[in-house]
Amino acid sequence: MVSRAERSSFADWWWTVDRWLLASLGALMVIGLVLAMAGSPPVAERLGLSTFYFVNNQMKWLLLACPLLLATSFLTPRYVRRAALVVFIVSMALVFAALVFGHEVKGARRWIFGIQPSEFVKPAFVILAAWAFSEGARRSDVPGNALALLLLPLTIVPLMMQPDFGQTMLISLVWAALFFMAGLHWFWVAGIGGVGVTGVFFAYQFVPHVRARIEKFIDPSNGPGASDTFQVDTAMESFISGSWLGKGPGEGTFKRILPDSHTDFIFAVTGEEFGIIACLIIVSLFAFIVLRGLLGAARNEDSFCRFASAGLIMLFGIQSAINMAVNLHLMPAKGMTLPFISYGGSSLLSLALAMGFLVSVTRKRPRSQIMTRVDE
Repeated sequence: MVSRAERSSFADWWWTVDRWLLASLGALMVIGLVLAMAGSPPVAERLGLSTFYFVNNQMKWLLLACPLLLATSFLTPRYVRRAALVVFIVSMALVFAALVFGHEVKGARRWIFGIQPSEFVKPAFVILAAWAFSEGARRSDVPGNALALLLLPLTIVPLMMQPDFGQTMLISLVWAALFFMAGLHWFWVAGIGGVGVTGVFFAYQFVPHVRARIEKFIDPSNGPGASDTFQVDTAMESFISGSWLGKGPGEGTFKRILPDSHTDFIFAVTGEEFGIIACLIIVSLFAFIVLRGLLGAARNEDSFCRFASAGLIMLFGIQSAINMAVNLHLMPAKGMTLPFISYGGSSLLSLALAMGFLVSVTRKRPRSQIMTRVDE
């Protein structure tokens, strides 16, 4: 046990960090490994890989993600901002590079050097937007709100060019929530909402695969063929087949024909093999993390930490909700992973970075440190 009298960096971290939040994130990682063993073997076998190829890879990525999360949680708010700026610049450079040199996957250029740079843009964007909004609210001589307004199109336009409308929507929703938190006039809130609706309309009109997904969601019988909703339909059948208690680990059958059973539709595999009760437990764990993060943000006296923690936890919560909603056919498919549970190295490292930032900005700090934050 670490003594409160001890003055080491680790002791200071241990007594100021939100240990319940850390424990919940650790539980999600363990659950993710268990579900990877349930959902990924059929996909590996279809691709001619070893049975536990994706499980072994997920473990390797976790061995990098855990130290990244813990190391980031030791940062002060000043170094969180600096780290976010570096990550944002490098990630955006890679996003542009992917547009030119990246290999095309399912009609989009999102990957380069084996990573998806847009994943790392998200937490860095939230930190920079939080800094801009907090400075705008705190100091009249800093054009924070103008910087925040400029940051959004600078970030989402390259993402739309890939195209990656799922990440664009996620970033825009979090930015809009921070915009609302900044206390700006309702006229601007309505204006931003109008821009968002207009963007969706133009995407529907001029982007064929967006139009097809929306029409298929509204009317499954409409469109070029039943294959467009194959994964969503199969996911729904998985939940129905699993009922309350599930068929048991390894006993699922629909995962054998579900192409993305280890990534976007891992929640459906959970429903079939472990049952609706297990799904509700996972939902409760996500809800606990989100509510604890929001309560921590509300209690935080530092304006930057309050904006940053609220933005990061909303990023985490909205992404989780979108993935589960797609699995339950409550919204069109978005290609969004379930945090710490879906397979994916870029997603896992990005989430570890985001949650490390979150743990850092929610740490309990003496009031004297808060009052002198600018001089850190």
